[in-house]
Amino acid sequence: MTREAQVTRNTKETQISLKLGLDGSGKNSLDTGVGFFDHMLDGFARHGLFDLDVKVKGDLQVDDHHTIEDTGIVLGTAIKEAVGDKKGIRRYGSCILPMDECLVLCAVDLGGRPYLSFDGEFTSEKIGDMSTEMVKEFFYAVSYTASMNLHIKVLTPGNNHHMAEAMFKSFAKALDMAVAFDPRITDVLSTKGSL
Repeated sequence: MTREAQVTRNTKETQISLKLGLDGSGKNSLDTGVGFFDHMLDGFARHGLFDLDVKVKGDLQVDDHHTIEDTGIVLGTAIKEAVGDKKGIRRYGSCILPMDECLVLCAVDLGGRPYLSFDGEFTSEKIGDMSTEMVKEFFYAVSYTASMNLHIKVLTPGNNHHMAEAMFKSFAKALDMAVAFDPRITDVLSTKGSL
């Protein structure tokens, strides 16, 4: 079974084409027009071992908001489609990830109820060409379109680049754990019998 999804979304603000493979090797091709965001998506793909192709043409003459938020919407949609019926997967995943002086916790539940808890503050308005406020907006968009419960918490703050990178990488590791198959799970991991 190949767990992949290809999603296209076109609006007046953004045109996005994204392909995601959950059982990949981390290979990726990224072009969002926002260099630091590409760097974050590269870390997500490599450390989650997800194959990821993203092409975005956004209204960057306005700012980076639509480009990053809409990419989150499309990635969340792709995660939901690629996971499928959730039979046999672990459902839950978590990671506490260090990035030099920073330490970030991420926990994921693919139980079908969207929620984002985001606890982290940046001390600069931008990292490279990406607005720091868009980090939370990205994860909000992913969590709601993927119907996942997502918690991200900065345990030890520090350099803004390091905090953002630790968020994306810990999310990758937690998601990789949540989508992994466990041979002991023969149906969906739920007392309700469905997710």
